[in-house]
Amino acid sequence: MKITTKTEALNIVETSYLASLSSLLWVALYYLPIGGALLRLILPLPMILLHLRRGTKIALEGLLIQFLLLFIIMGPVRGTLFLFPYGILAFWLGWCWVKEKSWKLSLTGGVVTGTLGFLIRVIALSTLVGDNLWVLITRASYGLIEKLIGLFNLPLYPSILSIQLGAILLIIFQEIVYVLTVHVVAYSLFPRFKLTIPEPPRLLNSLVDFNN
Repeated sequence: MKITTKTEALNIVETSYLASLSSLLWVALYYLPIGGALLRLILPLPMILLHLRRGTKIALEGLLIQFLLLFIIMGPVRGTLFLFPYGILAFWLGWCWVKEKSWKLSLTGGVVTGTLGFLIRVIALSTLVGDNLWVLITRASYGLIEKLIGLFNLPLYPSILSIQLGAILLIIFQEIVYVLTVHVVAYSLFPRFKLTIPEPPRLLNSLVDFNN
């Protein structure tokens, strides 16, 4: 392929660099025992940055390159798991911010993507390790419900339905916190790269106003 313009060269360089960086972060998150929370937080940012700088077509190419890299390095299961939800979430947020969509839309779609991605990871990893990992989540839900019942002295006993519902609500709450934090970090960080994302709703102004 012959490169004829500076823009084409920058597209290739930035796509390769940011896809490789994001792949490295995923490998570190998967194998290193420390820094998991920080790595999860910054994992979508390189591909979002690529989307904002180079557009949707280049972002799709970057996502494909990253998928192929991880497929080769980590295998078909572990490599593919990056897409659920981090790769798809990064593309969704990048698309929303390029199109200047509201935080309400990007947050809602991000939480749905994150929740579905979490469930897909649980199924895939349960198959990989030969154990039902959903049991761990339901145990956490059962413990939380028991504590709430004890706290309010309620004459109740957790049912299977309430435990399963509690597990799903825990996952959704986790994704709300995660996606909102990614929004806040991007809102504060991207202006340094001369990139902006839509303004947050008034309800969240105090959360993102780091100058006060």
